[in-house]
Amino acid sequence: MLGMIKNSLLSSVEAWPFRVLSQGAAGEVAYEERACEGGMFAAVEVTGKPFDEASKEAVLKLLKYVGGTNDKGVGMGMTAPVSITAFPAEDGSLQQKVKVFLRIPSQFQAKPPCPSDDSIKVEERQEMTIYSTQFGGYAKEADYVNYAAKLKSALGTEAVYRKDFYFCNGYDPPMKPYGRRNEVWFVKE
Repeated sequence: MLGMIKNSLLSSVEAWPFRVLSQGAAGEVAYEERACEGGMFAAVEVTGKPFDEASKEAVLKLLKYVGGTNDKGVGMGMTAPVSITAFPAEDGSLQQKVKVFLRIPSQFQAKPPCPSDDSIKVEERQEMTIYSTQFGGYAKEADYVNYAAKLKSALGTEAVYRKDFYFCNGYDPPMKPYGRRNEVWFVKE
């Protein structure tokens, strides 16, 4: 626990590498098209719980893993964003299933430590191109659903992206009260 707290408070945060391919706006919604680098990620899946509760549970497990709860006992440092795969229901709300993942820091990409918690899986993800919109505050399910609807509207019918899931991303530790950054990502097909 101490490693997790030290890691989130004192370590530097490494950003998930990406390139901005284009920018756009429709009404009040600004968005970017980005190419996000692939690599090794730690992931936790939680089902049967509301989005906010499931996300919090999974994030805590990932923070413990990067904080030193792994076979090497090493605090790896933090990366951002923490990315939550959300699965929309037909009514626009989110299903009780999330997959939360965190990019493993660069110095551990070649040989990530093994998680001590069996519910954490280390997996390789390919580069992806996404459409992203940003907003502030302490994001909850309702905020992500709202901004996903805004991004969908801003992109119109021309953009082709996955409709069966999207990513809800948080960049800041919980103790940061102002200037918070959250994003919704749609994966381009």
